[in-house]
Amino acid sequence: MSAADFARRFAACFGAQDVEGLAGLISPDGSVLTLSGAWAEGQIAARAAFAAEASGLCARARLVTGKGDLLPLGPGSALVRQRYVVTGAVDEAGGELPRFGALLVAVLVDELAVSLTFTALPG
Repeated sequence: MSAADFARRFAACFGAQDVEGLAGLISPDGSVLTLSGAWAEGQIAARAAFAAEASGLCARARLVTGKGDLLPLGPGSALVRQRYVVTGAVDEAGGELPRFGALLVAVLVDELAVSLTFTALPG
């Protein structure tokens, strides 16, 4: 996987609730801030945070890709910024939430995220 493929791979894993795939995008010592606001340090903790979202808020969620860009930072490193529209997210009672925008920002080193933030955009 190249840095340019990272945002596509993230969306595919997210939509499939592929927790192992999402965790595999994170470096062993990387940090993650998830869509629901969970903070995780390290790939193992990231896997647990993604699993919690896959069984809750994001159990049926999908991502529609919007504008994104890739900024090379140096040999083997890049900044990925990708906008998405989140559809199919559910509330605590299982009701579908209205679609909303979200932003993925990831710093990649050797194609793995050392820092990944995935956050909802204001209305």
